[in-house]
Amino acid sequence: MNHREQPITETLRTNYMPYAMSVIISRAIPEIDGFKPSHRKLLYTMYKMGLINSQRIKSANVVGRTMQLNPHGDAAIYETMVRLTRGNEALLHPLVDSKGNFGKVYSRDMAYAASRYTEVKLDPICSELFRDIDSDTVDFVDNYDGTMKEPVLLPVTFPTVLTGANQGIAVGMASNICSFNLREVCDATIAYLQDEDADIYEMITAPDFPTGGTIICDPEAMKEILATGRGSFKIRGSYEYNKKENVIEIKEIPYTTTIEAIIDKIVENIKSGKLSKEIADVRDETDLKGLKIAIDLKRGADPDALMLKLYKMTPLQDSFGCNFNLIVNNEPDVYGVGGIIHEWSKFRIKCVRRRLLHDIKKKSDKLHLLEGLKKILLDLDKAIAIIRGTEDDSMVVPNLMAGFQIDEIQAEFIAEIKLRNLNKKYILNRIADVDDLKKEIKELKYSAEHEEEIKKIIIEELKKIKEKYGMDRKTAFVPEGEVDHYEANAAIEDYNLKLFVTKQHYIKKIRLTSLKAGGEHKLKDGDKVTMEIDETNLGEILVFTNQFNAYKLKIHEIDDTKLSNFGDYLPSLLEMEKDEVPVQLFTTGDYKGFFLFVFENGKTAKVPVSAYQTKTNRKRLIKAYSDASPVVRIFKLQEDVDLALFSNMDKALVVNTSLVNLKTTRDTIGVQTMRLKNAKIKKAALLSETRIKEPEYYLGKTIPLSGCSLRMEDKGFKQLKLF
Repeated sequence: MNHREQPITETLRTNYMPYAMSVIISRAIPEIDGFKPSHRKLLYTMYKMGLINSQRIKSANVVGRTMQLNPHGDAAIYETMVRLTRGNEALLHPLVDSKGNFGKVYSRDMAYAASRYTEVKLDPICSELFRDIDSDTVDFVDNYDGTMKEPVLLPVTFPTVLTGANQGIAVGMASNICSFNLREVCDATIAYLQDEDADIYEMITAPDFPTGGTIICDPEAMKEILATGRGSFKIRGSYEYNKKENVIEIKEIPYTTTIEAIIDKIVENIKSGKLSKEIADVRDETDLKGLKIAIDLKRGADPDALMLKLYKMTPLQDSFGCNFNLIVNNEPDVYGVGGIIHEWSKFRIKCVRRRLLHDIKKKSDKLHLLEGLKKILLDLDKAIAIIRGTEDDSMVVPNLMAGFQIDEIQAEFIAEIKLRNLNKKYILNRIADVDDLKKEIKELKYSAEHEEEIKKIIIEELKKIKEKYGMDRKTAFVPEGEVDHYEANAAIEDYNLKLFVTKQHYIKKIRLTSLKAGGEHKLKDGDKVTMEIDETNLGEILVFTNQFNAYKLKIHEIDDTKLSNFGDYLPSLLEMEKDEVPVQLFTTGDYKGFFLFVFENGKTAKVPVSAYQTKTNRKRLIKAYSDASPVVRIFKLQEDVDLALFSNMDKALVVNTSLVNLKTTRDTIGVQTMRLKNAKIKKAALLSETRIKEPEYYLGKTIPLSGCSLRMEDKGFKQLKLF
């Protein structure tokens, strides 16, 4: 079989790009009306089924009918419906009025019932989504098999894209839009329509979520997030303390998490001992009244301090990442709230103008018919005579056109009037509206031609929507500086201690008060203490290993012990990999100074201690130093010093560490310091640690250098090693 070679660029263009664009444009990213195609097809189907002001019907019926527009299987359609329902509570303003179990957005395990058991209809607010949809406000296209029409967009009368949370993952891009309060959105949109330079962020200060909670963010940072459509903010749950029963009741949680995720994390921390002293029991008490997590406290536990701890350790405080990616005019782009309101206003102005033009045409057609009717009023007998005197039915319309100088449409209308209505009174009643129609058409034309008039119409609609459907905020907004945060060190007892590290990798943490009692070290056979460190319980140590990793350990996480105990085995304590052992250990202090790595190949690397400082509480840092050559020794220094390097060919070199440039990359290979030929570095020490009597003999003022042969009187140096 012959195979044609195809350039990868052609494959991407012909195979990948159509798929990617289909997912972006037609599936995952919402459009300016606030809906993805799956939402729009479902809601339009329900609208065409007459479910906007009717009794609920079985969900399965709706799902089946929706497949005429959305051939993606009943499970996918029903899942889309579930999120829109009042029962699921995923939206501030649910679009589907529901009866039955639809699960909860805040529960991972609460499954929704099958579609044959639940019932639905459109919520009253949906009348604002479909208003004037039959008045040519939006374009319609054929469905997938060309058997019916469906709207490209819905002519929504308020910015639903901002009032309903929406999330989607496409190919190469994603969207995550949070919900905002309807009243605030309407106020901001009205302000923008009245003055495009209005500061809408005075009205829209922060998102609003159906699950409540409290947003924690600096106002300026929040304004930046809303203005750009990118960024993240913290949101934490709310609680009440029942003093009588000594129980914390959590009734609001972050929109991004679930009850089960929170309880699982609390239980995990209780088992690890981090919360075992404060919490006696935790349980899910969610019922028909709503969400509730109950936490039984142990005697003496401080509820407020515990909640700060829970915010730190569990998803009770979570982050919401904003990515306001929308499709406008078939192009995806990220918009700020101001940009969304601008684009929605343009869209809505176009819808209203199309509605006005549709009304103008409709009324003009009616006026045209009435003007024809008005002409026959002058001589009813003539009209009757023409109709009666026409032998061929097909000639009635042409004869009326000729007799009264009217066009075919007017003549057709007159010919269709029932014989009993061919009287003066009926015709006078019908043509009485001519003047009113002319006035209305004139006003409609003026409105359609002047954008400011269209804006007034939209503003009036928004005011009515705000009045009818507006609700108070569910989510509070508090500046970052006005809330308390859990300080781990505040809850940890601080005291002076000594750390003892042994050759066989054991570590002992002993209070100074315990050391005063005296006694002898208990060690394994052949083991000895190689390092003593004075520290406090709030300190931290950093352990470099033979696998080029570094492990961080907070000293308070090490159990207190006594001289008469072996202590903790470091590889087990740090959960090291098999065959991984410590090389050197340091205290981090305030992360000032630098590490100096000396490698066998004669290179030295200088890395700031701050490069090992992490925002998250990570224990293991991979690629902590270069694996290009075995490390001979690591130094932690506060300032540059003289360093002595010794090769296995009995050569020595003394250089000042200032000759080595500082690199921020932890696994930098370093710079050649001692030039080697068929040799390697076997020892490295600070000059002050050596027995070198005349260091000037070995001193180098540039690097790299080969060093000088070691004098007899300078031999006998024994390198200090940790392990």
